[in-house]
Amino acid sequence: MLEENDNVVTHLTDYFVQTGLNAEVAHFLSMAGSIILLLLLLILIHYVSKRIVIKAFVAFTNKTKTTFDDFLVKSNFPRWVSQILPLLIVIATVPVIFSGFERFLAIFNTLVNIYVIILSVLIIRSILRTSKNYLKTREEFMDKPIESYIQVMMIFLWAIGFIFIFSEISGRSVLNFLISLGAASAIILLIFKDTILGFVASIQVSVNDIVRIGDWITFSKYGADGFVTEINLATVRVQNWDKTFTTIPTYNLIADSFQNWRGMQESPGRRIKRSLYIKQNSIRFITSEDIQKFEKFHMIAPYIKERQKEIEEFNSKHSFDRSSIINGRNQTNLGVFRKYVDTYLRTHPNVSKELTIMVRHLAPTTQGIPLEIYCFSSEKAWEVYEQITADIFDHLIAAIPYFDLQLFESPSGDDIIKSVKEMNSNRVALTPETKKEA
Repeated sequence: MLEENDNVVTHLTDYFVQTGLNAEVAHFLSMAGSIILLLLLLILIHYVSKRIVIKAFVAFTNKTKTTFDDFLVKSNFPRWVSQILPLLIVIATVPVIFSGFERFLAIFNTLVNIYVIILSVLIIRSILRTSKNYLKTREEFMDKPIESYIQVMMIFLWAIGFIFIFSEISGRSVLNFLISLGAASAIILLIFKDTILGFVASIQVSVNDIVRIGDWITFSKYGADGFVTEINLATVRVQNWDKTFTTIPTYNLIADSFQNWRGMQESPGRRIKRSLYIKQNSIRFITSEDIQKFEKFHMIAPYIKERQKEIEEFNSKHSFDRSSIINGRNQTNLGVFRKYVDTYLRTHPNVSKELTIMVRHLAPTTQGIPLEIYCFSSEKAWEVYEQITADIFDHLIAAIPYFDLQLFESPSGDDIIKSVKEMNSNRVALTPETKKEA
């Protein structure tokens, strides 16, 4: 039985009946005509409301100081909001248009409800994207994995949306659907294993402050050596020094070992740790002539005088036989050079005085005795750091011969050829008498 309401559908039905059509056919044609009119009206309303809403948002954002509303516009938030008015019109008119066609009305109501769910998800998603982009501009959030949290929230958002859509299609309540879903939880966990691991890892990374955006990390397993540019749910993106990018699974940041250089970046200096290999046969006790020469070196002159005075008093007190230099205490050219290096580092303008400065011997090797220089550059930028390190070792390598010391260097082909030529020339220069003595 058709409802007699004073509306467009009723008037169209009456018109078609008067032309001689069957009442059912007339009502069907009136419904189709009403749908066409509604679609045209919705297109017009949507076009007008979209322009009005977007212009209103743009005008509003231009007058405000915050950038949050600017990101709202960029995330299509006004576009989705502009669809609310046409949707309300559809919800109000659909029951009238499909009056008498309950089956079509039920299908159309389901479609409308599904669209309401999708539109709600899209609006909330725009807000989440806006929040992500806005928080990235705030200094206190720049090093936080905001991307991971937003991705997790979007996953939950879409999951809830799909649950409600399935509930609308199947006609089952959300509670019953969730109960059925619990039975399939093992399969769901298997499907979303990487997502769940990434979510847990991103939380641990953030809570334990393992890595931040902007940190310099070295992860040899993945060939990563550079700055972290992005932390999201599944991966961490690293821009290497050669400007290439490496992606690392987020979970591996807590499952594997990697090196984070943030401590160096936040400290007063960057470590310099390098050794000079001294030839062992060039090390000797220094003589009085050496002392006179070393006293002319400004940086160690006070040390030489004080140290020599202390040694002479000790030797005199114990009555050592000084006819042999090995008796008693003596200075060595390596010891004097070690003091020179230490003084040089402590007076160097680019070496941090707040951190450790040390010059030490390491265990002798086949390449000689390693004299390790351990200090910290006050400049941490890579290029400047390398320049400072090079300047220090340029000076020390050039200063070594002044202490009658030699650096170890593996002989090259030219060295061997030169030695052979010298041996041959020495043989030619020998006289007959010298040859007999040889």
